[in-house]
Amino acid sequence: MTKKTRRTIWWVLAVLLLAVISYAVYYFTSIYNGLEGLKKEGDASPFSQVEQIEAAAPEPPKWEGTEPVSILIMGVDGRGVSEGEIPRSDSMMVATLDPTQKKIYLFSILRDTYVDIPEYRSDRINTAITHGPNTAMNTISELLGIPVQYYVYTDFQGFIKLVDAIGGVDFYVEKDMKYSSKADNHEFDINLKQGQQHLDGDMALQYVRFRHDALSDFTRTGRQRDFVKAVAEKMISTTSIMKLPTILEEVSPFVDTNLSINDMWKLATIGYQSSMSSSEQIPPMDMLAEETIGGASVIAVKDLDELQQFVQDTLNPPVVETDPLTDPGVESMMDNEESDQTTN
Repeated sequence: MTKKTRRTIWWVLAVLLLAVISYAVYYFTSIYNGLEGLKKEGDASPFSQVEQIEAAAPEPPKWEGTEPVSILIMGVDGRGVSEGEIPRSDSMMVATLDPTQKKIYLFSILRDTYVDIPEYRSDRINTAITHGPNTAMNTISELLGIPVQYYVYTDFQGFIKLVDAIGGVDFYVEKDMKYSSKADNHEFDINLKQGQQHLDGDMALQYVRFRHDALSDFTRTGRQRDFVKAVAEKMISTTSIMKLPTILEEVSPFVDTNLSINDMWKLATIGYQSSMSSSEQIPPMDMLAEETIGGASVIAVKDLDELQQFVQDTLNPPVVETDPLTDPGVESMMDNEESDQTTN
């Protein structure tokens, strides 16, 4: 190989290395800027009108990074809401990540659950967010009996943008779903067919919003949890990771959170290493009662202590100890071992 050829190879390698470094800088700078844009402040915050009220509400507990952490995820329907007004939550979920066990737990809260809202009167839980995110987090924390450190807030458009940005989701629609509303000028009509299909943002919104069947919001929250898991799986795919700057750019205008960039990085790392362990409705069917309060139908919690114990048992499943003298499975294993020893 001549000296000129070696010099040419080195120049090519240097140019390629420079290109890789430049792309890496662009990639991580774009991600940083995108993450930074998720946390809104001042007039850019959807909660700017309640900032003074929020200042009086207790701050959520700090997350040290090693204990379980819970994030309140709220989806709102802003249709027909005046500028500056905070709409009620259309859906509420709590994702709890355990960094030690590498497990994720998902709870969906029935929006008509009647609860005590700290510093306010009792009301449906979906009204808590109208007093600000701290009040919403405190309300959920007192209901579940666990600290809720963070929130993520978005509307219909943010959900649509997210699903479209990750390229849609392959999902099985369990039945035909059809609903038409003149009140919305048919903008959010629902028309899905049963079967495996590729859902874009508009179709995905139809799926998670549908509640016009016998069990209404009960089945809807189950569908929402299932779809969130499908989105999470798509998000951690290699394709979506490479598209992360674009995804963040698309959803940023429609999302607000109290997560710092440092916490986002830590949670993303934990989430990537973890697996979904459990998905539950709150309150569970056997712990709720349908009541009428003030002329409105609401969902009451039969026993708050029992509900909170259910949450603890979900996050920390009791260890079932087996007795070799009474467990037929263990007894059978011991018999097989004795048989093997005799044979040998």
